[in-house]
Amino acid sequence: MSLQHPAAAGRELAGQVAIVTGGAKNIGRAISLALAEAGAKVAVNTLGSRADADAVVSEIRAAGGEADVFLADIADAAAVSAMGEAVIKRFGKIDILVLNASQRREILFKDMTFEDWRNTMSITLDGSFHCIKACLPSMLEHKGGNIITLGGDAVLLGGNRKSHNTTAKNGLVGLTRALSKELADDGIRVNCVSPGSFNTSRPAHRSERADAKGQIPLGRRGEPGEIASVVRFLCGPGGGYITGQILHVNGGAFSFA
Repeated sequence: MSLQHPAAAGRELAGQVAIVTGGAKNIGRAISLALAEAGAKVAVNTLGSRADADAVVSEIRAAGGEADVFLADIADAAAVSAMGEAVIKRFGKIDILVLNASQRREILFKDMTFEDWRNTMSITLDGSFHCIKACLPSMLEHKGGNIITLGGDAVLLGGNRKSHNTTAKNGLVGLTRALSKELADDGIRVNCVSPGSFNTSRPAHRSERADAKGQIPLGRRGEPGEIASVVRFLCGPGGGYITGQILHVNGGAFSFA
């Protein structure tokens, strides 16, 4: 995904500040670039991809945007609290939180250890808790904000070799729906974007290899920028009447009423 010069792009998020967890690579990278293109100042969070995060920030700055890298393990409450304080010190506030970081390792349940299980829960669920708690005071102070969680097909279809991830992502959907009700009066919208099969630098999962058999009506995997554009829309004025929803972006692989 290329980042246009701000003068040539829409600026619907100008003046807003966004944190993107796992914002250095793949879909997270695309989201960081898309929000910056819309005018937001972007805090690119990463734990182990500093070089990739620096590259994203450099690309945003080269286009005239504002961004910085914030290293933190989102499973660590103290680290997340410090990150939130650092983002506010750097940019003044927090308006948007995109919870993209997750654990994707596949393993059969019969071979899964409790440590495997907890590692996934600590990133996807505990990490989301910590990040929301760190960002919410600023959103409440300014009476508005957007929280975007990232789901996946396994949330509704189940996932072979991904029982831990499926469980955690379903927990995120529940959190999305609950917080959308709880925070609506404060002008804070909470939605879930649920990707299908996408082209990333990660190897395709077993459950994603069915693409070659033509099970995606649009006949291809998605590109990270196609998720990023949905996140950008939800955070902008066009998404102003959308909250508590799961938006499936999967090429028509499945649909639910």
